Amino acid sequence: MRCPFCGDSDTQVKDSRPTDDGSAIRRRRFCAGCGQRFTTVERVQLRELTVLKADGRRVAFDRDKLARSIRVALNKRPVDEDRQERIVNGIVRKLEASGDGEVKSESIGEAVMEALKEIDAVAYVRFASVYRDFREAGDFKTFLGGMEGAPLAQPETPQK
Repeated sequence: MRCPFCGDSDTQVKDSRPTDDGSAIRRRRFCAGCGQRFTTVERVQLRELTVLKADGRRVAFDRDKLARSIRVALNKRPVDEDRQERIVNGIVRKLEASGDGEVKSESIGEAVMEALKEIDAVAYVRFASVYRDFREAGDFKTFLGGMEGAPLAQPETPQK
C-alpha cells in the first residue's frame, strides 16, 4: 500500500478492526518514509459491476457515487453515518448477488428509492426529485399524493 502523503511503498499495518456491521476491515497504517498515519478500508467484492446507463453507455460501478447520493438525500436528517453505510452495503450486496455483472442504472435508482422510503420520507422525496427529474411544483404534488403515512426518521438513541 502506497502512502498517500509521500508515495512510499513501505507502509505497515498497525491495527486492524472490523467495521460495526462486519462488512469491511478498517486498517490503521504507518508510513516508515514520512511518519504519517492513515486509514484504509478493505471490503469484499463479489464481482465487478458495470452500469448500463439510459443512453446505452456502460461505465464501471462506483460505490462512492452511490454513497454520495445517499448522503446528499439524508443531509441534515436524523440518520447516522453507520446506518447510511449499512444502506449502501445492502444495496451493493443486492446488486452483486443479482447474478449479473451488468446492472441498469434504473435498478440502482429504484433500489436507493426503496431503501430511503423505508427510513425517511424527506430523503426519499429529495432523491426522487432528482432521480425522476421533477421540473415543477405539480410533479411534487403528484408524487407526494402516493406517500400518505410514509415514515420520518427518528434520531437513534444510544444503546447502553
